[in-house]
Amino acid sequence: MVQTKKQKYLFLAFCLVPTFILFAVFTLYPLISGLYYSFFSWSGSAANREFVGVGNYVRLFNDGIIPRTIMHDYFLVVTKVFGIMILSMYFAVAIMQMKLKEAPFYRIIFFFPNIMSVVVIGILWTFIYNPSLGLVNSALEAIGLENWTRPWLGSETWALPSLVLPSVWAGIGLFMLMLMGGIGTISKSYYEAAELDGASEWQQFWKVTVPLLWPQIKVSILYIVITTLNGSFIIVQIMTGGGPNNSTHVMGSYLYQQAFQQYNFGYGATIGVMILVISLLTVFILQKLLRREKVDY
Repeated sequence: MVQTKKQKYLFLAFCLVPTFILFAVFTLYPLISGLYYSFFSWSGSAANREFVGVGNYVRLFNDGIIPRTIMHDYFLVVTKVFGIMILSMYFAVAIMQMKLKEAPFYRIIFFFPNIMSVVVIGILWTFIYNPSLGLVNSALEAIGLENWTRPWLGSETWALPSLVLPSVWAGIGLFMLMLMGGIGTISKSYYEAAELDGASEWQQFWKVTVPLLWPQIKVSILYIVITTLNGSFIIVQIMTGGGPNNSTHVMGSYLYQQAFQQYNFGYGATIGVMILVISLLTVFILQKLLRREKVDY
């Protein structure tokens, strides 16, 4: 059916305007509001707000806890990227290359944590780490390693590393399926040609699988980084509350504490601006570092 220019523009407006309105309400408005409130001293509930200019930002740079929260966030970023990508890649390649009949079953098992709420995962692993009844200490005692038992979430040394395991466990399934989808699109002729040239399975993995799978790997890494910098506070809040002695506070959990527990809403908004800036810079740098030429064989 032939359409006039006016009809085309009306159709585009009909499709785009509702989307833009939702984007403005749920993204632009909170973003601008957060930036606005960062210039005020406000409890979050009082009628009056005191304008302090850049006072909250001066406080941010002088806050000794902030550098620790940033370090904790990047510790989780690095450990999650390596843990999730190595394990998801291993399981994806193993299931696809071995052509297991039970592959659908393994997909369900590995993806199951992704359909669970982060709150449920946090509570589950809190019980697993319980020093008296938890599975970890019980297993160590059962194999004669009583000296290795400890209050995992109550130790300043071990509390933050203890958060890595549940975070990795919860993320493997999604990225394994993503990588499996990418592996499924790689033609078997590439592997046959590499085998004829004398390439070992390890060489085939590095020279064929990884280069052709790089778009999925790049997207996975960026997704893990973004969700960790912006969402790791949930599991921290559930499992440790930022303790003991601020040893597990990440930027998001410290924001929550300042804004909703100590009622420093303006300062919490300032921390939110910092999270946004750090996330954007991190993604920008990663985009540059992970850039590769498209591979065609």
